[in-house]
Amino acid sequence: METLQATFILFVFVPLVNPAPPLQQESLQFYEYDTDVSMGSLTQQDYEMQSKDIRKDGTNISLDTSLMLQSDDSQLDVPPTKDTNLPTCLLCVCLSGSVYCEEIDIEAVPPLPKETAYLYARFNKIKRIAASDFADITTLRRIDFSGNRIEEIEDGAFSKLLLLEELSLAENRLVKLPVLPPKLTTFNANQNRIKSRGIKANAFKKLTNLAYLYLGHNALESVPLNLPESLRILHLQYNNITTITDDTFCKSNNTRYIRTRMDEIRMEGNPIVLAKHVNAFSCLRMLPVGTYY
Repeated sequence: METLQATFILFVFVPLVNPAPPLQQESLQFYEYDTDVSMGSLTQQDYEMQSKDIRKDGTNISLDTSLMLQSDDSQLDVPPTKDTNLPTCLLCVCLSGSVYCEEIDIEAVPPLPKETAYLYARFNKIKRIAASDFADITTLRRIDFSGNRIEEIEDGAFSKLLLLEELSLAENRLVKLPVLPPKLTTFNANQNRIKSRGIKANAFKKLTNLAYLYLGHNALESVPLNLPESLRILHLQYNNITTITDDTFCKSNNTRYIRTRMDEIRMEGNPIVLAKHVNAFSCLRMLPVGTYY
């Protein structure tokens, strides 16, 4: 009897699976805060982030939160904020040294992760800034508190911020200015309730890097004294300024003095008639914007 031999060939089919695309992070777009300036403003940047919800284990988790859960766990060890039981980096968005706490109705400055360089806390309900808020955060370079309800800033609140370059306190309820850190390049206090007596005589004198100063829409009766030589843009529109002297911008005892860096002074909306003080502008390359007759 013949032996039948059969050869069996086993074919194993392995489906080709394309690897899943990596999770795409939402892009951050930055915009300048409105300072009524047509050019040269370096101030108040913020972001606009639109989160996409993703579903995980039956629970909706925002994309921003999911990214935070994948980031350094050390950020999640930050103590709870004063207004919620959530850690700061779950309540806010923490990305690469920047903390975004915009429009979340906090009433106090949240505890910040160490090494925070940029804090954006616009449009909240913050009423007071304490000296302890930034006592251990000496790495800050930019702070934006625009659109809050700040009435009081404790003495020394910014004294340890030796790297701070940009500070916005616009659209608050301040009646006087705090002591400002020495390396500021941009300071915005537009739309407050500041009067001339709320600004110390030497408030700006030692700020030798200050280039952009915004004090429009306040209640100033005079131009602040001892403005630094570094100043390029000065906004004083819509105050109650009625007086100006030959030494406000220039030096009455030095007719050859020229303020070479000053590019723009806005004084419209004040009761002062600038044509009556021509000598006050003799050192400027451009006349201030305002009423001349």
